[in-house]
Amino acid sequence: MLKACLNGARTRAEHPALPVTPAELAADAARCAGLGADAVHVHPRGADGRESLHPSVIAAALEAIRAARPGLPVGVSTGAWIEPEPAARVAAVRAWTVLPDFASVNAHEPGAEAVAQALRERGVMVEAGLWTLDVVAAYARWRVPAGRILIECMAEGPAVALADAAAMLAALPSAPGGPQVLLHAEGPATWSVLTEAVRRGLHSRVGLEDTLSLPDGSTTPDNAALVTAALTAGAR
Repeated sequence: MLKACLNGARTRAEHPALPVTPAELAADAARCAGLGADAVHVHPRGADGRESLHPSVIAAALEAIRAARPGLPVGVSTGAWIEPEPAARVAAVRAWTVLPDFASVNAHEPGAEAVAQALRERGVMVEAGLWTLDVVAAYARWRVPAGRILIECMAEGPAVALADAAAMLAALPSAPGGPQVLLHAEGPATWSVLTEAVRRGLHSRVGLEDTLSLPDGSTTPDNAALVTAALTAGAR
């Protein structure tokens, strides 16, 4: 699977083609899916332009994307920077009126397991985001099973990111029929780690959330160009 991560926590000041509104997210999602992306991950914004977990904000983004591209799996973030209070994140998930297909939960954040449990109770697939080797060990103690594990290499240097990826993947609990694994990085390490995901036969992702650059180092014009480059590299 190749997931297109359309906007993340970035602002339009960082890239003029960053999709922000529900209509922009929908158009970009449809474009990326038409090129071959299998799913999209978005960070919906409220009217003030800030990321939000409010039911109306989540609903507006999901409904717009699904109207533009029916059947395309859509996920959102539950990052603590959006709503710092764990109980408020849980309450937001329980109040959602339109549900995403999946939602990422950063396992190192306070209250992560409770947020994951709330998602499972709503029937939303949990993506457990693991950023470090220590967090892999902590995730192994979760009582809430994830449907997908995100091995997220946060180091900027490709060599360090690749080493981190190898260590975290080796430390993952192994069991037949276990969760899917998606490997990705950010910034300068994006393309090296995506190539490693392809080599290992793992899921990956690409988009303006993770990088503003194409493999040759030039600035990407948009998410569509990033998806095209990832598919050319063999990502699925």
